[in-house]
Amino acid sequence: MSPLVEPGPPLDSDRVSRYSRQLMLPGFGEVAQRRLRNARVLVIGAGGLGSAVVPSLAAAGIGTIGIVDDDDVELSNLHRQLSHGVADIGRPKVDSLAESVAAIDPECRVNRHPVRVTSANLPEILAGYDLLIDGSDNFPTRYLANDAAVLAGIPLVWGAILRFHGQVGISWHGHGPTWRDLFPAPPPADEALSCELGGVLPTLCPAIGSFLATEAIKLITGIGEPLIGRVLVYDALTARTREIRYGVSDETPEVTELIDYDLFCGVGADDDLVPVAAADLLRRMRAGERLRLLDVREQHEADARRIDGSTLLPIGDLRGGTLPDAGDETLVVYCEKDPRSRSAARILIESGFDDVVYLAGGIQAFAGVGGETVTSVQEAL
Repeated sequence: MSPLVEPGPPLDSDRVSRYSRQLMLPGFGEVAQRRLRNARVLVIGAGGLGSAVVPSLAAAGIGTIGIVDDDDVELSNLHRQLSHGVADIGRPKVDSLAESVAAIDPECRVNRHPVRVTSANLPEILAGYDLLIDGSDNFPTRYLANDAAVLAGIPLVWGAILRFHGQVGISWHGHGPTWRDLFPAPPPADEALSCELGGVLPTLCPAIGSFLATEAIKLITGIGEPLIGRVLVYDALTARTREIRYGVSDETPEVTELIDYDLFCGVGADDDLVPVAAADLLRRMRAGERLRLLDVREQHEADARRIDGSTLLPIGDLRGGTLPDAGDETLVVYCEKDPRSRSAARILIESGFDDVVYLAGGIQAFAGVGGETVTSVQEAL
C-alpha cells in the first residue's frame, strides 16, 4: 500500500539521534520518519485508549496530534488511563494528555478540542487531518467517526475494549470495508455496556492502544500489511489473538451525510434513566450515603439472594400501581441483571419519584465486585 503522507523536510541531527532505533529498521529509514513528522492525526477520546495511543504517537514522531474529549480526569480513571495522575484529577483530559506529550517531545504540536464530538462539529474538526483514530467507548461515536472518515476520504483506525477483550481494525472507504460493513446495525441500547458499567482490565488499554498506534504508523509510512478487512481480537485471559476477516457488503448503505447517531443507536430513549455502576454503589454504601434499595424481582429470587437492607417490590406489583413509600434518599432499583430495573425506574419517575437510579448489571454485577448479599427471606410490601 502506498504511504498515506508525503515526507517532510530532512531530519536534523537531534531527530536522527532520537529516532535512531527505528531509522535502522529494514524498509523504514529517514523517509518514513519524515512522513511521520509531516503527519496530522486526530484522536477521539483521551481516556483508556487515547491516553495510551497519543503518547505512543508522539514518541514515534507524529508531527501533529489532535485530541478530542470533553471529560475531566476522575479518580476512577487512574487505574487504566496511564497518562493522567492524581495531580490531574478535576482537570480536562485534553490538557493533562497534552502535557504528557510535551514531556515526551516538546516539538510535537498538539491541538486540543475539549468538546464532545457531534455530527455538527466533527467535519470541521477533522478538516486538515490525514488520519482518524477512534478510542471512544460508545456506539453513537463509533458510527459517527466511521461516517465522518468516509466523507472526508481518510482512513479510520478504531479500537474497542471491554472487560477482558479488545479489538482493533481499520475502516477505509475505497480501500476496503468500513465499520458499517462489519456492524451494519447497532446493538440494542440496553445491551451495549461501557467500561464504566461493564468494567475493563486496565492492561488492555496500553495493549490495544499500542496496536492502534502501530496501525497508524503503518498507514502513514506505507510499511507492512494494515488491518484492512480484518479485525484483530485479543483475549487477555487466555493470552490469545484471533483474526476475523470481512468484506464490503452490497447491503451497506452509502454514506452521504452525517445523521443523529444517538437516535440511530437508540440512546435517546432512556436519557431520563440514570444507571449506577456496581462498584460505585458499593463505594457509596461503604461511605454511608443515604440510599434506599428496591428489589423488583420475584419473592423466590429474593429468597435465594438479595442485597441486605433492600425492600422487595416485584415489578408486576409496581406495574399494578403499588408504589414504595416516599423518601428523600436516593432510590436504587435493582433486579437480577437490569432489564426489569430499567422498567421499574421509568415507572417510578413517571409516578413522581425524583432521585431514582438503577443498578447496571443488577445483583449479578454487585456480587461480582465483592458486594455482600444475604439469602434470608425479607418481608414483601
